[in-house]
Amino acid sequence: MTLTEIKNLVRPDLGAVDAVIRVRMKSLVELVDQVAEHIIAGGGKRLRPLIVLLAARACGYAGSSHIDAAAFIEFIHTATLLHDDVVDESSRRRGRLTANAIYGNQASVLVGDFVYSRAFQMMAAIGSQRVMEIMSEATNVIAEGEVLQLMNANDPDTTQQRYLEVIYRKTAKLFESGCEVAAVLAGASPSLQRALATYGKHLGTAYQLIDDVLDYRSDPQELGKNLGDDLAEGKPTLPLIHALQRSDDAGARDLIRRAIENGGLEEMDAILVAIESTEALEYTRRLAQDEANQALTALHALPESKYKDGLAALARFAVERAS
Repeated sequence: MTLTEIKNLVRPDLGAVDAVIRVRMKSLVELVDQVAEHIIAGGGKRLRPLIVLLAARACGYAGSSHIDAAAFIEFIHTATLLHDDVVDESSRRRGRLTANAIYGNQASVLVGDFVYSRAFQMMAAIGSQRVMEIMSEATNVIAEGEVLQLMNANDPDTTQQRYLEVIYRKTAKLFESGCEVAAVLAGASPSLQRALATYGKHLGTAYQLIDDVLDYRSDPQELGKNLGDDLAEGKPTLPLIHALQRSDDAGARDLIRRAIENGGLEEMDAILVAIESTEALEYTRRLAQDEANQALTALHALPESKYKDGLAALARFAVERAS
């Protein structure tokens, strides 16, 4: 099942989410509107809203609150991107100039705050204490993940465990929370809520691991960032960590350490050779496949439906994608 076929399972819901995003991004402040329009025009896979919609329908939900839930999950993701691009000093995303490159860092940070607060307005309107608890914890964990990543930056001694903790907090936690919120809205049993949260956690981890592989093998127009961006920013992602730990070549290890410490792409070709020689990308892919398999196992708790099939197809898409 392709991503388009998966989306077709909830196509009307996705259209409703896009409409809510446009309405709720509106502001009386002109600059907020300008930055918001730039974000909306940038597109994206809408993967996180898609997971919320599929999870809710897979639990038999027949209401409409999952639309707002999918939208506020996307808002939180959007806010983190606005802040990330400032912290990382990024100038391009999905082949386009970032908001901070056009409007400046101050505007990006402040509009990111606006998007965050709008998300919480939408959560409050749903009227579920449990949803508020899940999402307030999630945003706190995500913020901690940003700080942990900052602490790991330019540190060649970052371990695999520290790296995995960052991607859980920065990426997988929002997948996990979106799935759990969907189950709560559907009135699913506590065991089914836990199963879907587990699915989301492992799916998000698999997705990020593949993102880190694609940082060394991808078209930046498709992936959403430039090839080697993580290396340029001195981020020790798993392919680099594995290559550094497993390389038999002292010169290659020194090269990777310097690249992480200083950032930059001056030695990109030599580092790619070191990554290939240690099969670091294959190792990272195997970990991603293991995470996807755990996500698929968690789905056993769900009753059979086309929406469950869609969630399973997303787990496979996460590791098979090329962008």
